[in-house]
Amino acid sequence: MTMTSEPVSRRERNLVFESFRRAEMLLSDRRPLDALQALTPVVESQPNDASVHLLAGRAYLDSAQLKRAEQAFCKVLELDPSDHYARFALGKALQRQGRLGEALAQLKMAVVMDPRPEYQEALGEARARIATLQG
Repeated sequence: MTMTSEPVSRRERNLVFESFRRAEMLLSDRRPLDALQALTPVVESQPNDASVHLLAGRAYLDSAQLKRAEQAFCKVLELDPSDHYARFALGKALQRQGRLGEALAQLKMAVVMDPRPEYQEALGEARARIATLQG
């Protein structure tokens, strides 16, 4: 997480950073709704920080708020088009919404950007699901 150049007190910066870290911990503890609550002041104070929107997107995805997850990952990609994880996660959010063609495009880009096994597996799942629906 990066802090904006706006004048903020050291105490405010520390509180924002602590809220971000708390949200990360809550998400790793499988408490996405609590993580989102902790992230609210962070998103408000850091609206152009890709890492904040990425964490929010993960929490939305984990709590099945798929449209909000999609919006958060799109914001990450607007801020950093080279974020392969955001492309992968956007693909997963789209896939869970049944928007397989759009999901396939994002998952293909994620695999090209970084051919991690989990990205390749998700791409294979999307392709198989499309083939099942067509066949």
